[in-house]
Amino acid sequence: MTPAIIAFVVLLLIGAPVAVVMAMSGLAGGFAMGGERMLGIIADRMFSGVSGFLLIAVPYFIFTAELMNQGGLTQKLIAFNNALFGRVRGALSHVNVSVSVFFAGLTGAAITDTVAIGKIMIPEMKKQGYDAEYAAAITACSSIIGPIIPPSVVMVVYATLLRDISVIDLFAGGIIPGLLMAVALLAVSFFLAWKRGYPKQPPTPLKVAAVAFLVALPAMIVPLIILGGILSGLTTITEASGFAAVYAITIGVVFYRNLTWRKIWHALVVTVRFSGVVFFLLATSAVLGWFVTRSGIARDAAGLITTFSDSTFLQLLLVCGLLILVGTVMDVLPALVVVAPVLVPAMIQLGVDPLHFAILMIVVLNISNVTPPVGMTLMTAARIANVPFERAIIASLPFYVAFIAVILLLVIFPSLSTWIPSLLG
Repeated sequence: MTPAIIAFVVLLLIGAPVAVVMAMSGLAGGFAMGGERMLGIIADRMFSGVSGFLLIAVPYFIFTAELMNQGGLTQKLIAFNNALFGRVRGALSHVNVSVSVFFAGLTGAAITDTVAIGKIMIPEMKKQGYDAEYAAAITACSSIIGPIIPPSVVMVVYATLLRDISVIDLFAGGIIPGLLMAVALLAVSFFLAWKRGYPKQPPTPLKVAAVAFLVALPAMIVPLIILGGILSGLTTITEASGFAAVYAITIGVVFYRNLTWRKIWHALVVTVRFSGVVFFLLATSAVLGWFVTRSGIARDAAGLITTFSDSTFLQLLLVCGLLILVGTVMDVLPALVVVAPVLVPAMIQLGVDPLHFAILMIVVLNISNVTPPVGMTLMTAARIANVPFERAIIASLPFYVAFIAVILLLVIFPSLSTWIPSLLG
């Protein structure tokens, strides 16, 4: 075990890519356990890590999201949501959150939401008198709802790493936590808009609102296609993701008429690049996960957690704190593939419901997306807003407090994560 830990720490400190860190530390641990005969097993583990049929859905989800971005969907959703909130003080702030909820059912990736929504909303918010750092903060914080409300690339990866939970249960389990996060953000948004006197907009005539709804409707059907097919049992995850991609091309070319072949090609290029990163991470994480299982690290981790407290509530809070710390230095997917093989078996040994812990882990790691020093969504939003990262961090603190409240609710009430999956049987 010691060679693996040394390799992991040293490579991480020198700034090696996370995938390389996982592969080399697993290789070092395997070699220490069984010598050269383990090399063949490690190669087999890497192949098995990316050979699951479920993973075919990952590039399809990414492709669908990029098609929607290239096809101008964001503007349609913003126009519709603006018609809903226009007369309320701080309307654009609330629109930012509500658009992210709609967008979450399309993309499943936080950084995609940040770029697609931020490039439109942040300049418009600044133009109407909102503080630039506030615009960046609300955009980044609302974007992390994307991987919580299904479909979610992170959940597909999780189901591939820990095969004791189906991705359907994960999708269903993320609905209520994602909506809770949206409600928490809206509560803070309404309070800050009232306190700071952010502007209102003229009321939207009913006819204009109806037109905005009809224009956005074909795009809003995409989540229904994906979730309806999956949760009803009519389609598999892979079939639903493929059909969603075909539907996205169809409405972009035929209905909206602004999705050109050049834009489709660009969406394909982005899909290949992002998918390559995801699959390489999965291959190398399979090596580390195999070593963790063989070495008994998960068992030792469970014993360590119990030394602090016998209370499940305090144990979960301790693990959430650890996940937040991990998320401060690593992005969501790398953090997930590093810690999940260790923490999930340990928490199951302690009697925690695996689905409850899965949703809790995904929520906490995504909240870390706005936690410095990494905080990729917040950093990206700050660049779009052209404000220093430090100012965006300060502006995001009220929203971060709201997220902590959501984490506490999920810890106290496991049924928030398990109720909908239990209804589906």
